[in-house]
Amino acid sequence: MKVTVERAQLLKSLGHVHRVVERRNTIPILGNVLIRAEGARLALKATDLDLEVTETLAAETSTAGSTTVPAHMFYDIVRKLPDGSQIVLESDGDRAVLAIRAGRSRFTLQTLPESDFPDLAAGDMSHAFSLSAADVKRLIDRTQFAISTEETRYYLNGIYLHAAGSAKSETLRAVATDGHRLAQVDLPLPKGASGVPGVIVPRKTVGEVQRLIEDAEAEVTIELSQGKIRFTLGNVVLTSKLIDGTFPDYGRVIPQNNDKELRVDKKDFEAAVDRVSTISSERGRAVKLALSAGKLVLSVTNPDSGSATEELEVDYAADALDIGFNSRYLLDIAAQIEGEVAVLKLADPGSPTLMHDRDAKGALYVLMPMRV
Repeated sequence: MKVTVERAQLLKSLGHVHRVVERRNTIPILGNVLIRAEGARLALKATDLDLEVTETLAAETSTAGSTTVPAHMFYDIVRKLPDGSQIVLESDGDRAVLAIRAGRSRFTLQTLPESDFPDLAAGDMSHAFSLSAADVKRLIDRTQFAISTEETRYYLNGIYLHAAGSAKSETLRAVATDGHRLAQVDLPLPKGASGVPGVIVPRKTVGEVQRLIEDAEAEVTIELSQGKIRFTLGNVVLTSKLIDGTFPDYGRVIPQNNDKELRVDKKDFEAAVDRVSTISSERGRAVKLALSAGKLVLSVTNPDSGSATEELEVDYAADALDIGFNSRYLLDIAAQIEGEVAVLKLADPGSPTLMHDRDAKGALYVLMPMRV
């Protein structure tokens, strides 16, 4: 194999692909990236057996061929080569090395045969639809924070993507929850997504898709089956296994009859929670919200260090109420509110609270209270 490629393009593509590769691998080939040169294209592929990313880029191929090299080391070499340089990659079948040349720099890397490289064969995908990159990013950005990191409840370690709503207003819905908070975002159902199976997209896959979106105007093609999902963004194709589990009936958690409504300036509220929580203990993190007509008093008491209170003017006309929340969870949800006003719908100190944006439709958040 002999191929010439521009450094900037190779670096960008390797940047997308090498992230999938785990730093520690018991199987040596999984530490490598597959390089395949053919015609005027160079294809790069990496996998961790659950997730596979492939990207093709323009190149000048003198001799077609393929090999695999250590992904992170290859990325570091390309990163450190001079900007604007042309990189020549060359290997011959007899020696298990890849020569990398650029200007006066010469490297050789140990290779492993392409035949050992695993293929995450996707099989037939039953559904395919397209979304704008901005919509995909919104689905992920607004729900990702609520994904559980608890490995024992593996079915919560991802975003549940499914078709929801009624026949008149069908939506594509993303839901994530860790048992303490829940995030739900709806988009109008795209063409071709009718009847899609409900799937749980793993946390690592979600993070990689989010990183791959560099142009909000681009189009993302999503294909899925019962066991796999594939995202295509331009020259990049990401294929992933899905979480094999049943997502809980989240609808039961979403309160329907919370009658106490609080409207508060999102930025003021966020800043006040952030300030008073400075006092909270690493373990407790509880912030108390004392509500009365037109007034909200936020307070934190930490027996080891002291206390803090802050008062805000709010739009609230229901009965007085004292309720506690984990301050970090409260800040995470407040950060998702896009408009200027956050709306909290409360019931009592022991029931879940509903939060949403006054102006933006399609997203809602549920937060479990804490004892304070």
